[in-house]
Amino acid sequence: MLIIPLVAVFVAPLLKPREASHLTALAFLLPFFSILYCIFGGCPREILLMRFSPPIGDIYLNLDFIAHAFGLTICLVSAMVALFALPYMEHRFEEMELDKNVEFRRYIFIYNLYAASMLWLVYSGNLALLYVFMELMLISAFLLIYKYGYGNRRWVGLLYLVWCAIAGVLTLAGFVIMAFNNNTLALNAIMAGGKGVGMVAWAFIFGGMIIELPVVGPHIWLPWAHAEAPTPVSALLSPLTVGLAGYVLLRIALIDYSFIEAYRMPILGYAIFSSLYGGFSVFKQTDFKRLLAYSTVSQMGYMLVALTLGPFGLLGVVIQYMSHAFGKSILFSSAGGIIAVHHGLRDINKMGGLHDSIPAISNAAVVGFLNLGGILTVGMLGEFFILRGVVDTFGIKTSSLGVILGVVFMFILSVWYGFYTLRKVFYGKPKSTERLEISRYLYVPLYVIGIISVLLLFPPLSTVLIHGLDMIPGLGLGVGGVVP
Repeated sequence: MLIIPLVAVFVAPLLKPREASHLTALAFLLPFFSILYCIFGGCPREILLMRFSPPIGDIYLNLDFIAHAFGLTICLVSAMVALFALPYMEHRFEEMELDKNVEFRRYIFIYNLYAASMLWLVYSGNLALLYVFMELMLISAFLLIYKYGYGNRRWVGLLYLVWCAIAGVLTLAGFVIMAFNNNTLALNAIMAGGKGVGMVAWAFIFGGMIIELPVVGPHIWLPWAHAEAPTPVSALLSPLTVGLAGYVLLRIALIDYSFIEAYRMPILGYAIFSSLYGGFSVFKQTDFKRLLAYSTVSQMGYMLVALTLGPFGLLGVVIQYMSHAFGKSILFSSAGGIIAVHHGLRDINKMGGLHDSIPAISNAAVVGFLNLGGILTVGMLGEFFILRGVVDTFGIKTSSLGVILGVVFMFILSVWYGFYTLRKVFYGKPKSTERLEISRYLYVPLYVIGIISVLLLFPPLSTVLIHGLDMIPGLGLGVGGVVP
Protein backbone atom coordinates (compact mmCIF):
# COMPACT_ATOMS: atom_id res chain seq x y z
CA MET A 1 0.00 0.00 0.00
CA LEU A 2 2.88 2.38 0.69
CA ILE A 3 4.22 1.72 -2.81
CA ILE A 4 0.96 2.92 -4.42
CA PRO A 5 1.64 6.67 -3.84
CA LEU A 6 5.13 6.20 -5.33
CA VAL A 7 3.60 4.59 -8.41
CA ALA A 8 1.12 7.47 -8.68
CA VAL A 9 4.07 9.89 -8.91
CA PHE A 10 4.78 8.54 -12.39
CA VAL A 11 1.30 7.47 -13.54
CA ALA A 12 -0.74 10.59 -12.65
CA PRO A 13 1.14 12.92 -15.08
CA LEU A 14 0.06 10.68 -17.96
CA LEU A 15 -3.63 11.45 -17.32
CA LYS A 16 -5.90 14.45 -17.82
CA PRO A 17 -6.19 16.85 -14.83
CA ARG A 18 -9.46 15.46 -13.43
CA GLU A 19 -8.39 11.83 -13.73
CA ALA A 20 -4.94 12.67 -12.33
CA SER A 21 -6.50 14.33 -9.27
CA HIS A 22 -8.82 11.37 -8.70
CA LEU A 23 -5.96 8.90 -9.06
CA THR A 24 -3.85 10.87 -6.59
CA ALA A 25 -6.69 10.93 -4.08
CA LEU A 26 -7.20 7.18 -4.49
CA ALA A 27 -3.46 6.53 -4.20
CA PHE A 28 -3.50 8.07 -0.70
CA LEU A 29 -6.93 6.83 0.39
CA LEU A 30 -5.93 3.19 -0.12
CA PRO A 31 -3.05 3.48 2.39
CA PHE A 32 -5.38 5.49 4.64
CA PHE A 33 -7.79 2.57 4.92
CA SER A 34 -4.97 0.05 5.22
CA ILE A 35 -3.58 2.08 8.15
CA LEU A 36 -7.02 1.96 9.77
CA TYR A 37 -6.96 -1.82 9.27
CA CYS A 38 -3.56 -1.97 10.98
CA ILE A 39 -4.80 0.16 13.88
CA PHE A 40 -7.82 -2.07 14.49
CA GLY A 41 -6.62 -5.45 13.24
CA GLY A 42 -2.90 -5.35 13.81
CA CYS A 43 0.06 -5.52 11.40
CA PRO A 44 3.69 -6.61 11.64
CA ARG A 45 5.63 -4.08 13.70
CA GLU A 46 8.55 -4.09 11.26
CA ILE A 47 9.15 -5.00 7.62
CA LEU A 48 12.78 -5.46 6.60
CA LEU A 49 13.61 -4.00 3.18
CA MET A 50 17.38 -4.51 2.91
CA ARG A 51 20.56 -4.75 4.97
CA PHE A 52 23.62 -2.52 4.83
CA SER A 53 26.89 -2.85 6.66
CA PRO A 54 27.62 -0.55 9.64
CA PRO A 55 27.18 2.29 10.29
CA ILE A 56 23.98 2.25 8.16
CA GLY A 57 22.37 -0.95 9.42
CA ASP A 58 18.98 -2.43 8.54
CA ILE A 59 16.66 -0.46 6.27
CA TYR A 60 13.16 -1.32 7.41
CA LEU A 61 9.62 0.02 7.74
CA ASN A 62 8.58 0.86 11.28
CA LEU A 63 4.85 0.15 11.63
CA ASP A 64 4.19 1.28 15.19
CA PHE A 65 1.25 3.42 16.27
CA ILE A 66 3.25 6.65 16.07
CA ALA A 67 3.89 6.02 12.38
CA HIS A 68 0.24 5.05 11.91
CA ALA A 69 -1.04 8.26 13.54
CA PHE A 70 1.20 10.44 11.39
CA GLY A 71 0.64 8.31 8.29
CA LEU A 72 -3.14 8.37 8.69
CA THR A 73 -3.02 12.17 8.84
CA ILE A 74 -0.72 12.54 5.85
CA CYS A 75 -2.83 10.22 3.69
CA LEU A 76 -6.14 11.93 4.47
CA VAL A 77 -4.88 15.48 4.02
CA SER A 78 -2.88 14.66 0.86
CA ALA A 79 -5.88 12.93 -0.75
CA MET A 80 -8.34 15.71 0.04
CA VAL A 81 -6.01 18.55 -0.92
CA ALA A 82 -5.34 16.79 -4.26
CA LEU A 83 -9.07 17.04 -5.01
CA PHE A 84 -9.30 20.64 -3.79
CA ALA A 85 -6.36 21.55 -6.04
CA LEU A 86 -8.17 20.61 -9.27
CA PRO A 87 -10.18 23.84 -9.69
CA TYR A 88 -7.72 25.92 -7.70
CA MET A 89 -4.64 25.12 -9.79
CA GLU A 90 -6.62 25.58 -13.01
CA HIS A 91 -7.44 29.07 -11.72
CA ARG A 92 -3.75 29.62 -10.89
CA PHE A 93 -2.59 28.50 -14.34
CA GLU A 94 -5.03 30.92 -15.95
CA GLU A 95 -3.61 33.73 -13.79
CA MET A 96 -0.10 32.79 -14.89
CA GLU A 97 -1.24 32.43 -18.54
CA LEU A 98 0.02 28.86 -18.74
CA ASP A 99 -1.37 25.86 -20.60
CA LYS A 100 -3.32 24.15 -17.82
CA ASN A 101 -3.07 20.65 -19.29
CA VAL A 102 0.71 20.77 -19.65
CA GLU A 103 1.34 22.51 -16.35
CA PHE A 104 -1.02 20.28 -14.40
CA ARG A 105 1.06 17.26 -15.44
CA ARG A 106 4.18 18.92 -14.02
CA TYR A 107 2.35 20.08 -10.93
CA ILE A 108 0.79 16.69 -10.11
CA PHE A 109 4.15 14.92 -10.54
CA ILE A 110 5.85 17.19 -7.99
CA TYR A 111 2.79 17.16 -5.70
CA ASN A 112 2.71 13.36 -5.55
CA LEU A 113 6.46 13.19 -4.94
CA TYR A 114 6.04 15.72 -2.12
CA ALA A 115 3.19 13.88 -0.41
CA ALA A 116 4.66 10.38 -0.92
CA SER A 117 7.97 11.55 0.59
CA MET A 118 6.19 12.64 3.76
CA LEU A 119 4.40 9.32 4.04
CA TRP A 120 7.57 7.27 3.60
CA LEU A 121 9.44 9.52 6.03
CA VAL A 122 7.18 8.57 8.95
CA TYR A 123 7.42 4.85 8.20
CA SER A 124 11.20 4.85 7.78
CA GLY A 125 12.81 2.79 10.52
CA ASN A 126 16.31 3.88 9.60
CA LEU A 127 17.51 7.48 9.98
CA ALA A 128 19.38 7.30 6.64
CA LEU A 129 16.16 6.45 4.79
CA LEU A 130 14.27 9.06 6.82
CA TYR A 131 16.82 11.70 5.79
CA VAL A 132 16.53 10.79 2.09
CA PHE A 133 12.77 11.29 2.13
CA MET A 134 13.10 14.46 4.22
CA GLU A 135 15.32 15.97 1.52
CA LEU A 136 12.96 14.83 -1.27
CA MET A 137 10.11 16.46 0.65
CA LEU A 138 11.98 19.76 1.01
CA ILE A 139 13.15 19.88 -2.62
CA SER A 140 9.70 19.11 -4.05
CA ALA A 141 8.09 21.80 -1.85
CA PHE A 142 10.72 24.26 -3.09
CA LEU A 143 9.92 23.42 -6.72
CA LEU A 144 6.19 23.94 -6.18
CA ILE A 145 6.77 27.35 -4.59
CA TYR A 146 9.37 28.35 -7.17
CA LYS A 147 7.20 27.44 -10.17
CA TYR A 148 3.65 28.22 -9.05
CA GLY A 149 3.84 30.61 -6.10
CA TYR A 150 2.71 34.21 -5.84
CA GLY A 151 4.58 37.51 -5.68
CA ASN A 152 8.36 37.18 -5.83
CA ARG A 153 7.97 33.41 -5.83
CA ARG A 154 11.54 32.60 -6.92
CA TRP A 155 13.04 34.62 -4.07
CA VAL A 156 10.60 33.05 -1.59
CA GLY A 157 11.38 29.58 -2.92
CA LEU A 158 15.10 30.16 -2.47
CA LEU A 159 14.54 31.59 1.01
CA TYR A 160 12.68 28.41 1.93
CA LEU A 161 15.34 26.20 0.34
CA VAL A 162 18.27 27.91 2.10
CA TRP A 163 16.70 27.75 5.57
CA CYS A 164 15.65 24.14 5.09
CA ALA A 165 19.10 23.25 3.74
CA ILE A 166 20.64 24.65 6.93
CA ALA A 167 18.16 22.60 8.96
CA GLY A 168 19.00 19.50 6.92
CA VAL A 169 22.77 19.89 7.32
CA LEU A 170 22.49 20.30 11.10
CA THR A 171 20.19 17.28 11.35
CA LEU A 172 22.46 15.19 9.13
CA ALA A 173 25.43 16.07 11.35
CA GLY A 174 23.49 14.78 14.34
CA PHE A 175 22.59 11.57 12.50
CA VAL A 176 26.22 10.99 11.48
CA ILE A 177 27.39 11.37 15.07
CA MET A 178 24.69 8.90 16.15
CA ALA A 179 25.79 6.47 13.42
CA PHE A 180 29.37 6.31 14.63
CA ASN A 181 28.41 6.26 18.30
CA ASN A 182 26.00 3.35 17.82
CA ASN A 183 27.48 1.71 14.70
CA THR A 184 24.02 1.85 13.09
CA LEU A 185 21.24 4.22 12.02
CA ALA A 186 18.45 1.66 12.49
CA LEU A 187 16.11 2.94 15.20
CA ASN A 188 15.48 -0.51 16.70
CA ALA A 189 19.19 -1.26 16.94
CA ILE A 190 19.98 2.13 18.51
CA MET A 191 17.28 1.61 21.15
CA ALA A 192 18.48 -1.94 21.86
CA GLY A 193 22.16 -0.93 22.01
CA GLY A 194 21.69 1.35 24.99
CA LYS A 195 24.29 3.97 23.97
CA GLY A 196 21.61 6.57 23.31
CA VAL A 197 21.92 9.71 21.23
CA GLY A 198 24.53 11.78 23.04
CA MET A 199 24.27 15.46 23.91
CA VAL A 200 26.27 16.71 20.91
CA ALA A 201 24.18 14.77 18.39
CA TRP A 202 21.01 15.86 20.20
CA ALA A 203 22.10 19.51 19.99
CA PHE A 204 22.63 19.31 16.21
CA ILE A 205 19.31 17.55 15.59
CA PHE A 206 17.43 19.88 17.92
CA GLY A 207 18.92 22.94 16.21
CA GLY A 208 18.01 21.66 12.77
CA MET A 209 14.46 20.73 13.68
CA ILE A 210 13.86 24.04 15.49
CA ILE A 211 14.53 25.74 12.15
CA GLU A 212 12.25 23.31 10.34
CA LEU A 213 9.46 23.38 12.95
CA PRO A 214 9.87 26.49 13.21
CA VAL A 215 9.50 28.53 16.41
CA VAL A 216 10.19 32.22 16.95
CA GLY A 217 13.58 33.33 15.64
CA PRO A 218 14.13 30.79 12.86
CA HIS A 219 10.46 31.31 11.90
CA ILE A 220 11.26 34.21 9.54
CA TRP A 221 11.08 32.01 6.43
CA LEU A 222 7.68 30.57 7.29
CA PRO A 223 5.27 33.54 6.74
CA TRP A 224 6.86 34.16 3.33
CA ALA A 225 6.74 30.52 2.24
CA HIS A 226 3.21 29.84 3.47
CA ALA A 227 1.78 33.09 2.14
CA GLU A 228 3.38 32.99 -1.32
CA ALA A 229 3.15 29.25 -1.99
CA PRO A 230 0.24 28.05 -4.15
CA THR A 231 -2.51 27.28 -1.66
CA PRO A 232 -2.53 23.46 -2.06
CA VAL A 233 1.17 23.56 -1.15
CA SER A 234 0.41 25.80 1.84
CA ALA A 235 -2.25 23.25 2.85
CA LEU A 236 0.47 20.57 3.03
CA LEU A 237 3.47 22.68 4.02
CA SER A 238 1.95 24.24 7.13
CA PRO A 239 0.05 21.30 8.63
CA LEU A 240 2.20 18.37 7.51
CA THR A 241 5.76 19.31 6.59
CA VAL A 242 6.70 21.62 9.45
CA GLY A 243 5.04 19.31 11.96
CA LEU A 244 7.25 16.44 10.80
CA ALA A 245 10.12 18.20 12.55
CA GLY A 246 8.19 17.39 15.71
CA TYR A 247 8.02 13.78 14.52
CA VAL A 248 11.82 13.61 14.21
CA LEU A 249 12.29 15.17 17.65
CA LEU A 250 9.78 12.69 19.08
CA ARG A 251 11.66 9.71 17.60
CA ILE A 252 14.96 10.95 19.03
CA ALA A 253 13.33 11.65 22.41
CA LEU A 254 12.06 8.07 22.58
CA ILE A 255 15.64 6.84 22.14
CA ASP A 256 17.20 9.21 24.67
CA TYR A 257 15.26 11.81 26.66
CA SER A 258 18.30 13.15 28.55
CA PHE A 259 18.74 16.31 26.43
CA ILE A 260 15.13 17.36 27.01
CA GLU A 261 15.39 16.62 30.73
CA ALA A 262 18.63 18.60 31.03
CA TYR A 263 17.24 21.68 29.26
CA ARG A 264 13.54 21.30 30.04
CA MET A 265 12.89 24.74 31.51
CA PRO A 266 14.72 26.81 28.83
CA ILE A 267 13.02 24.82 26.06
CA LEU A 268 9.61 25.06 27.76
CA GLY A 269 9.92 28.81 28.34
CA TYR A 270 11.06 29.35 24.76
CA ALA A 271 8.19 27.24 23.41
CA ILE A 272 5.52 29.07 25.43
CA PHE A 273 6.96 32.45 24.40
CA SER A 274 7.01 31.35 20.75
CA SER A 275 3.42 30.17 20.89
CA LEU A 276 2.23 33.42 22.46
CA TYR A 277 4.29 35.50 20.02
CA GLY A 278 2.79 33.67 17.03
CA GLY A 279 -0.72 33.93 18.45
CA PHE A 280 -0.56 37.66 19.11
CA SER A 281 1.08 38.25 15.70
CA VAL A 282 -2.09 36.88 14.09
CA PHE A 283 -3.97 40.03 15.10
CA LYS A 284 -1.53 42.25 13.16
CA GLN A 285 -1.86 40.47 9.81
CA THR A 286 -4.00 41.70 6.93
CA ASP A 287 -3.13 38.91 4.45
CA PHE A 288 -5.29 35.87 5.25
CA LYS A 289 -2.60 33.31 4.32
CA ARG A 290 0.08 35.19 6.24
CA LEU A 291 -2.26 35.27 9.23
CA LEU A 292 -2.56 31.48 9.07
CA ALA A 293 1.24 31.19 8.83
CA TYR A 294 1.66 33.00 12.17
CA SER A 295 -0.97 30.70 13.60
CA THR A 296 1.33 27.83 12.56
CA VAL A 297 4.18 29.39 14.57
CA SER A 298 1.84 29.43 17.57
CA GLN A 299 0.72 25.84 17.05
CA MET A 300 4.27 24.56 16.63
CA GLY A 301 4.96 26.06 20.04
CA TYR A 302 2.34 23.58 21.31
CA MET A 303 4.36 20.67 19.95
CA LEU A 304 7.61 21.90 21.47
CA VAL A 305 5.89 22.45 24.82
CA ALA A 306 4.50 18.92 24.67
CA LEU A 307 7.95 17.49 23.92
CA THR A 308 9.21 18.66 27.33
CA LEU A 309 6.39 17.12 29.38
CA GLY A 310 7.30 13.46 29.70
CA PRO A 311 5.17 10.52 28.48
CA PHE A 312 1.87 12.42 28.59
CA GLY A 313 3.43 15.28 26.67
CA LEU A 314 4.89 12.93 24.06
CA LEU A 315 1.41 11.57 23.49
CA GLY A 316 0.33 15.19 23.12
CA VAL A 317 2.93 15.69 20.34
CA VAL A 318 1.27 12.94 18.28
CA ILE A 319 -2.31 14.12 18.81
CA GLN A 320 -1.41 17.78 18.39
CA TYR A 321 0.19 17.01 15.03
CA MET A 322 -3.04 15.39 13.85
CA SER A 323 -5.20 18.23 15.14
CA HIS A 324 -3.05 20.96 13.59
CA ALA A 325 -2.84 19.10 10.27
CA PHE A 326 -6.59 18.71 10.00
CA GLY A 327 -7.37 22.25 11.10
CA LYS A 328 -4.74 24.08 9.10
CA SER A 329 -5.32 22.11 5.89
CA ILE A 330 -8.99 23.12 6.10
CA LEU A 331 -8.11 26.77 6.78
CA PHE A 332 -5.53 27.16 4.03
CA SER A 333 -7.94 25.48 1.62
CA SER A 334 -10.63 27.91 2.78
CA ALA A 335 -8.27 30.78 2.00
CA GLY A 336 -7.63 29.20 -1.39
CA GLY A 337 -11.37 28.92 -2.04
CA ILE A 338 -11.74 32.65 -1.38
CA ILE A 339 -8.82 33.39 -3.74
CA ALA A 340 -10.37 31.24 -6.48
CA VAL A 341 -13.95 32.58 -6.31
CA HIS A 342 -13.18 36.19 -5.36
CA HIS A 343 -10.45 36.79 -7.94
CA GLY A 344 -7.37 36.67 -5.76
CA LEU A 345 -8.83 38.28 -2.62
CA ARG A 346 -6.47 37.88 0.36
CA ASP A 347 -6.74 41.17 2.27
CA ILE A 348 -8.97 40.55 5.30
CA ASN A 349 -9.73 44.28 5.52
CA LYS A 350 -11.59 43.87 2.22
CA MET A 351 -13.44 40.79 3.45
CA GLY A 352 -16.21 40.57 6.03
CA GLY A 353 -19.58 38.92 5.61
CA LEU A 354 -18.28 36.32 3.16
CA HIS A 355 -20.49 33.71 4.83
CA ASP A 356 -23.44 35.07 2.86
CA SER A 357 -21.76 34.47 -0.50
CA ILE A 358 -19.77 31.26 0.25
CA PRO A 359 -21.39 29.58 3.29
CA ALA A 360 -19.94 26.15 2.45
CA ILE A 361 -16.36 27.48 2.73
CA SER A 362 -17.25 29.58 5.78
CA ASN A 363 -18.64 26.60 7.69
CA ALA A 364 -15.58 24.52 6.83
CA ALA A 365 -13.35 27.28 8.23
CA VAL A 366 -15.26 27.11 11.53
CA VAL A 367 -14.35 23.42 11.83
CA GLY A 368 -10.74 24.30 11.02
CA PHE A 369 -10.51 26.78 13.86
CA LEU A 370 -12.27 24.36 16.22
CA ASN A 371 -9.37 21.97 15.61
CA LEU A 372 -6.81 24.64 16.43
CA GLY A 373 -8.73 25.66 19.55
CA GLY A 374 -9.24 22.08 20.74
CA ILE A 375 -13.04 22.32 20.72
CA LEU A 376 -15.11 19.18 19.97
CA THR A 377 -12.39 17.75 17.72
CA VAL A 378 -9.29 15.58 18.19
CA GLY A 379 -7.51 18.76 19.29
CA MET A 380 -9.31 18.43 22.62
CA LEU A 381 -7.38 15.21 23.28
CA GLY A 382 -4.11 16.91 22.38
CA GLU A 383 -4.72 19.69 24.89
CA PHE A 384 -5.74 17.12 27.52
CA PHE A 385 -2.44 15.27 27.22
CA ILE A 386 -0.40 18.48 27.26
CA LEU A 387 -2.15 19.67 30.43
CA ARG A 388 -1.83 16.22 31.98
CA GLY A 389 1.87 16.34 31.13
CA VAL A 390 2.23 19.69 32.91
CA VAL A 391 0.60 18.30 36.05
CA ASP A 392 2.56 15.04 35.89
CA THR A 393 5.88 16.87 35.38
CA PHE A 394 5.49 19.85 37.72
CA GLY A 395 2.58 18.95 40.01
CA ILE A 396 -0.12 21.35 41.19
CA LYS A 397 1.66 23.76 43.51
CA THR A 398 2.59 27.41 43.78
CA SER A 399 5.98 26.98 42.07
CA SER A 400 4.37 25.43 38.98
CA LEU A 401 1.58 28.00 38.69
CA GLY A 402 3.44 30.04 36.07
CA VAL A 403 3.86 27.05 33.75
CA ILE A 404 0.22 25.99 34.17
CA LEU A 405 -1.09 29.50 33.49
CA GLY A 406 1.24 29.92 30.50
CA VAL A 407 0.02 26.70 28.89
CA VAL A 408 -3.64 27.48 29.63
CA PHE A 409 -3.29 30.97 28.15
CA MET A 410 -1.68 29.39 25.08
CA PHE A 411 -4.87 27.38 24.58
CA ILE A 412 -7.12 30.39 25.20
CA LEU A 413 -5.18 32.49 22.68
CA SER A 414 -5.84 29.95 19.89
CA VAL A 415 -9.58 30.18 20.51
CA TRP A 416 -9.36 34.00 20.72
CA TYR A 417 -7.57 34.56 17.41
CA GLY A 418 -9.69 31.86 15.77
CA PHE A 419 -13.00 33.58 16.47
CA TYR A 420 -11.42 36.98 15.74
CA THR A 421 -10.45 35.75 12.26
CA LEU A 422 -13.85 34.17 11.61
CA ARG A 423 -15.56 37.46 12.51
CA LYS A 424 -13.21 39.53 10.33
CA VAL A 425 -13.42 37.25 7.30
CA PHE A 426 -16.82 35.57 7.24
CA TYR A 427 -19.18 37.51 9.48
CA GLY A 428 -20.16 41.12 10.03
CA LYS A 429 -21.75 43.32 7.40
CA PRO A 430 -21.45 41.58 4.01
CA LYS A 431 -19.99 43.42 1.03
CA SER A 432 -22.41 41.48 -1.17
CA THR A 433 -25.34 39.19 -0.42
CA GLU A 434 -25.11 37.36 -3.74
CA ARG A 435 -24.73 33.58 -3.25
CA LEU A 436 -21.88 32.37 -5.46
CA GLU A 437 -21.86 29.04 -7.27
CA ILE A 438 -18.63 27.26 -6.46
CA SER A 439 -17.11 23.93 -7.37
CA ARG A 440 -17.75 21.09 -4.91
CA TYR A 441 -14.04 20.35 -5.06
CA LEU A 442 -13.45 23.57 -3.12
CA TYR A 443 -15.41 22.50 -0.04
CA VAL A 444 -16.41 18.80 0.03
CA PRO A 445 -12.81 17.61 0.72
CA LEU A 446 -12.66 20.10 3.61
CA TYR A 447 -15.76 18.58 5.20
CA VAL A 448 -14.30 15.08 4.88
CA ILE A 449 -11.21 16.20 6.83
CA GLY A 450 -13.45 17.96 9.37
CA ILE A 451 -15.66 14.92 9.93
CA ILE A 452 -12.63 12.67 10.51
CA SER A 453 -11.21 15.19 12.98
CA VAL A 454 -14.43 14.99 14.99
CA LEU A 455 -14.71 11.19 14.79
CA LEU A 456 -11.18 10.83 16.16
CA LEU A 457 -12.33 12.44 19.40
CA PHE A 458 -14.73 9.57 20.12
CA PRO A 459 -14.50 5.78 20.47
CA PRO A 460 -13.64 3.52 18.82
CA LEU A 461 -11.05 5.57 16.88
CA SER A 462 -9.71 7.57 19.83
CA THR A 463 -9.53 4.68 22.28
CA VAL A 464 -7.88 2.24 19.86
CA LEU A 465 -5.33 4.81 18.70
CA ILE A 466 -4.43 6.04 22.20
CA HIS A 467 -4.33 2.49 23.55
CA GLY A 468 -1.88 1.56 20.79
CA LEU A 469 0.29 4.63 21.44
CA ASP A 470 0.27 3.85 25.14
CA MET A 471 1.93 0.48 24.53
CA ILE A 472 5.01 2.02 22.87
CA PRO A 473 8.02 1.96 25.23
CA GLY A 474 8.82 5.45 26.44
CA LEU A 475 5.64 6.99 25.05
CA GLY A 476 2.95 5.50 27.28
CA LEU A 477 2.67 4.57 30.93
CA GLY A 478 1.65 0.96 30.52
CA VAL A 479 -1.28 -0.62 28.71
CA GLY A 480 -4.30 1.67 28.96
CA GLY A 481 -2.56 3.81 31.55
CA VAL A 482 -3.25 7.18 29.94
CA VAL A 483 -6.62 6.71 28.29
CA PRO A 484 -8.74 9.65 29.57
